[in-house]
Amino acid sequence: MSVSRSGAVMAAAVAVLVLGGCASAQDADVRDVAVDFLDTGLAPDVRCDLLAPATREALESEASAPCLDVIGELPLDGGAVRSVEVWGGNAQVRLGGDTVFLTETSTGWRVVAAACEPRGEAPYECQVEGP
Repeated sequence: MSVSRSGAVMAAAVAVLVLGGCASAQDADVRDVAVDFLDTGLAPDVRCDLLAPATREALESEASAPCLDVIGELPLDGGAVRSVEVWGGNAQVRLGGDTVFLTETSTGWRVVAAACEPRGEAPYECQVEGP
């Protein structure tokens, strides 16, 4: 490993340690919102309320139907939580069968994208996402 690369790795490690203390307090909230959103046994109105407003509008527009009517038809796989990452007012929860992106709003954490799959270096491909 070169000196400049090891320095960058060390700086990143320090940043994770410093920021990790701030983010770890929010990890449980972020994880809970993502898991609840993916819980098909949860009432549709509760699941719809967990969507960020712009994401809910995009979903309803694309489906030409209210969220309550389509939330149960979404291709959400869920699974065990593998990791939670929080950076500022944004977060990512990786689960066994899905990746969920969230944002912090005045009413708490809300889902901005779900049913997301990584595409290597390209952005995630998400079945549910806002503009």
